[in-house]
Amino acid sequence: MAVKHDPNSKVIAENRRARFDYAIESDLEAGIMLLGSEVKSLRKGQSNIAESYASVEGGELWLINSYIAPYMQAGVFGHEERRRRKLLVSRKELSRLWQAVGREGMTLVPLVMYFNDKGMAKLKIGVAKGKKLADKRATEAKRDWDRQKSRIMKQGHQ
Repeated sequence: MAVKHDPNSKVIAENRRARFDYAIESDLEAGIMLLGSEVKSLRKGQSNIAESYASVEGGELWLINSYIAPYMQAGVFGHEERRRRKLLVSRKELSRLWQAVGREGMTLVPLVMYFNDKGMAKLKIGVAKGKKLADKRATEAKRDWDRQKSRIMKQGHQ
């Protein structure tokens, strides 16, 4: 039986540099409070989370500096492109994130923004620690070696 692809679920934006610049310890899924024009713009796939980050302020979790393109058909009822957006997580998760940032010096990095199978906009946040230059070099060397290894294996089976 073929697996059916759900038309509602799709990746909107991905932060590809996050795994290179940070060592991701854990991740969690958060909802996003959006305006109608923002959802319409996201459906068209016009967003960027590469320079954004998450922060715990005043007992709430916020997504800061994320870009969602303006939706032209919204006219007067549009939205600000780089406004702060509230993220929705449980109180237990919020306290865990607050402790990780405050005590352990971790960073909250947005990894992927997507629509889930119900059509709701979600954001996967990584609790991360910044990598040093040597760590980045080691990551790049390992990736290159894995690429070479797969080429060698492919050539051996032909």
